Amino acid sequence: MTTKTASDTSSPVIESQDQLVASFARGEKPAERWRIGTEHEKFVYRTADFAAPSYDEPGGIRDLLNGLTEFGWQPVMEGGNVIAMSGADGSISLEPAGQFELSGAPLENLHQTCAETGRHLEQVKTIGDRLGLGFLGLGFWPDKTRDVLPVMPKGRYAIMLRHMPRVGSLGLDMMLRTCTIQVNLDYASEADMAKKFRVGLALQPLATALFANSPFTEGKPNGFLSFRSHIWSDTDPARTGMLPFVFEDGFGYERYADYALDVPMYFVYRDGRYIDAAGLSFRDFLRGELSVLPGEKPTLDDWNDHLSTAFPEVRLKTFLEMRGADGGPWGRICALPALWVGLLYDGAALDSAWDVVKNWTMEERETLRASVPKLGLDAPIAGGRRLRDVAGEALEIAHAGLAARARLDAGGSNETGFLDPLREVVRSGKTPAELLLDRYNTAWNGDISRVYGEMTF
Repeated sequence: MTTKTASDTSSPVIESQDQLVASFARGEKPAERWRIGTEHEKFVYRTADFAAPSYDEPGGIRDLLNGLTEFGWQPVMEGGNVIAMSGADGSISLEPAGQFELSGAPLENLHQTCAETGRHLEQVKTIGDRLGLGFLGLGFWPDKTRDVLPVMPKGRYAIMLRHMPRVGSLGLDMMLRTCTIQVNLDYASEADMAKKFRVGLALQPLATALFANSPFTEGKPNGFLSFRSHIWSDTDPARTGMLPFVFEDGFGYERYADYALDVPMYFVYRDGRYIDAAGLSFRDFLRGELSVLPGEKPTLDDWNDHLSTAFPEVRLKTFLEMRGADGGPWGRICALPALWVGLLYDGAALDSAWDVVKNWTMEERETLRASVPKLGLDAPIAGGRRLRDVAGEALEIAHAGLAARARLDAGGSNETGFLDPLREVVRSGKTPAELLLDRYNTAWNGDISRVYGEMTF
């Protein structure tokens, strides 16, 4: 989740809704300036007992953050606590229960992205080994109950933790027990954004299936392949989902701004602290009628903060966020941007991907989204088929898109090799979660602690 680094009092005050729409237009870039921003989260555990470390215990999360200064990372403070790090490779931040996130820098190609991921993992493992900490690549804590997990000292999380139980039964699980991989991508124009948004939203369940990696809850199979994905179905309906309006004629910046205005607020950030505005209306804020800040109007910083509190499967800021994948091991961190860059960053590939999904009805899209957390590649799609029937086709389109980009590493290889982990899923017909379940029922003999040996970075 977004980490505030400072209170920017120079941010312009919003005087009209046109400014909100214009904020999305500012993200437009010509294709030669398109970049790839990859984010991934991982669970931190004590190697001595597999427990989740607290923030301030010796050898805990604070010490892990501070240890990274030896690699040039700079602390970001809130309320006297270091709660993030900034550096050349982007930023490192904390999810609510101490899940460790790298939000990578905007990079030109996947070779750079994977190198960045490798640098980060080597750094955290170096400090982690010193502190007795390990890092687990899964989409959901496999053995932890909510009550044993720590809470990080970030003001926005305190507000969200209070609010979540009012609007859904699984929001606290989303905050405390999940990890994801995401990729942020650029667009050239409003029309380009709309097409990428539609393809990304329609095929997001495919990413969920290919990366499904959260089949355990509190030590036992939970009946899902991606329980992390299922959690979003009962987190907060006002800020999640498949956004049917994206597929309507005329969809663009203004329509997304209307949607975001109707997402209830969480907070306003002022003078280094978070003011609880949970459930209040940003439309009231625009009129200067927000009850917690009477007479005050929002700034563009407030709008950007608010955009970060909507959680649809694809999210628009000044770039598009693909949000459907579970956390996982190193190779899959590189595979997610490979999938979406291949599908969305080449014109011919984007057209081909749209051809795959353009005739699906909204009911079919919703059915697919609802069934994929449990069924994975066996989830139903249009025409009486299964998701696995288009998985190979989508990967071939992505392969062609990456080949057309022709971004080569020093050895002359293009970016298509980063799709290999996903090709193996399609070839075997088994998602990562199904492979874990197979091991749980055979080699592990029901002992969930074995997951730490196999899924640690």
